[in-house]
Amino acid sequence: MEIPSALRNALKHASMVTAFTGAGISAESGVPTFRSAGGVWKKMRPEELASMEGFLRNPVLVWEWYAERKRIIADVQPNPGHRALAQMQDLFPRFEVVTQNIDNLHRRAGSRVVHELHGNIERNYCMACGRNFSNEAVLAMEGVPLCIECKGQIRPDVVWFGESLPEDAWEAGVHAAEYADVFFSIGTSAVVYPAASLPVMARRAGALLVEVNPEPTPLTPDVDVFLQGAAGEVMPAVYECALRERKDKR
Repeated sequence: MEIPSALRNALKHASMVTAFTGAGISAESGVPTFRSAGGVWKKMRPEELASMEGFLRNPVLVWEWYAERKRIIADVQPNPGHRALAQMQDLFPRFEVVTQNIDNLHRRAGSRVVHELHGNIERNYCMACGRNFSNEAVLAMEGVPLCIECKGQIRPDVVWFGESLPEDAWEAGVHAAEYADVFFSIGTSAVVYPAASLPVMARRAGALLVEVNPEPTPLTPDVDVFLQGAAGEVMPAVYECALRERKDKR
């Protein structure tokens, strides 16, 4: 793949690079979209499976869906796109990942600084006392998982419809956007707010804005560089380019 000169030059001199990722990069690993975990779930409205109201109304149903989803995601593996991002972190003084995904694939690929805007499906916590529980622990429980300390209901540590993004992750994401020299938007249509505002923040702050997607999105007209293709194909090429440019800089 031919990497445009503007991106080559930016990678050569960048002090901070940020990668903002969405469902597209995980789909390449086989992570199912919200409605694809099983045919029966396609009949359900998202709010019935991923909202506090839905959980309180029918916790058994919600936990059946999340238990299935947790098992599916546990079996998938990071793809070359995830691994390329993990490799890139060693080329720059600062490299951060801001993700809308909950599958933990960035950390499993080796990325060290990951800001999870929508939580992490591998974590769970008691709504009463806040105690944390692993997937192994909750999946071993029968019925609706209950806290071993206070008997409160346990829920997945993910952001549901109607809930705010975790403040610490959001603030870290904003910082990563505003201080980036190069900002990659990868596998996301960048239309769901407030996360979709991060690429705009980055460009306004002076970053070279790069989009990686198989097809153009509403963000495409506003980017500096559009690399058309799957993240698993494009990002390894970007890594090799960055590796060459950083070596030449030395």
